Amino acid sequence: MRRTTGAADAFFQRIRCPIVRSIGDRIGEAKASGNLGNTLKILGQYDEAIACCQRHLDISLEQGDKVGEARALYNAGNVYHAKGKQLSWNMPQIPGDLSEEVKETLLKATDYYERNLALVKELGDRAAQGRAYGNLGNTHYLLGNFNEAIAFHKERLSIAKEFGDKAAERRAYSNLGNAHIFLGKFDASAEFYKKTLQLSRQLKDQAVEAQACYSLGNTFTLLRDYERAIEYHLKHLSIAQELGDRRRSQCREAQRRRTDSGRVGEGRASWSLGNAYVSLGNHEEALRYARKHMEISCEVRRLHCIP
Repeated sequence: MRRTTGAADAFFQRIRCPIVRSIGDRIGEAKASGNLGNTLKILGQYDEAIACCQRHLDISLEQGDKVGEARALYNAGNVYHAKGKQLSWNMPQIPGDLSEEVKETLLKATDYYERNLALVKELGDRAAQGRAYGNLGNTHYLLGNFNEAIAFHKERLSIAKEFGDKAAERRAYSNLGNAHIFLGKFDASAEFYKKTLQLSRQLKDQAVEAQACYSLGNTFTLLRDYERAIEYHLKHLSIAQELGDRRRSQCREAQRRRTDSGRVGEGRASWSLGNAYVSLGNHEEALRYARKHMEISCEVRRLHCIP
């Protein structure tokens, strides 16, 4: 549905650009180019999107429009960021283990985000600074620059707290937990994930709560605290089952349009529980969860017609 809407948006924005150009509305032309770039990004047409962002930037510079310039820089960063993530989909999901093309694309994203950050600092726009810090943290994480990612996410966290933005605060804690894992600082990661879990409950976001429990389970496994790992994986399993039951109760058409992520979550939890029980020497429970994981994996493969 989103792609259909995006295509319609792109059509109307393509019409709008020549109209505002014909009446000499340069600021309007810049905004229209920016909107078209954002829509083309959603459609995965990244090269066209970049061209639109560049036009937005060029006109903003020509008109001395600092706010427009900042938006154009941010949008261009978003396009390169999205392109870099898409290019890495078929690669091992290990931050820093990237092809030269992906690295180059993400470095372009960081360049635009850094230029955006410098400008919004000049403009005194703290909310925009928060967004720039968060995206810089995410791109440096993908590049494997974990210390830099942590520094940016801490800035993001500070601004989120300043604005009372609990959702952004939750994301910052989760991102900090992820980055510390790759530095081998598992105790610090556990503390950040606990804060993520606490905020996800305050926000009543069960999907994020499940992910936080899963992350904590994996972190305590790395810490060799298998009892606590099992505790969190059981919580993850319980939430995944609840989410799966809720989605399966929806209409058939809705089921066809989405992946049954609840069942996928149950499978991951069962796999992790099996491993934790093996580490504790409880082979009976390990076998039970291994069988459960196999059952769910086969079900998901059938659901999505995977041979």
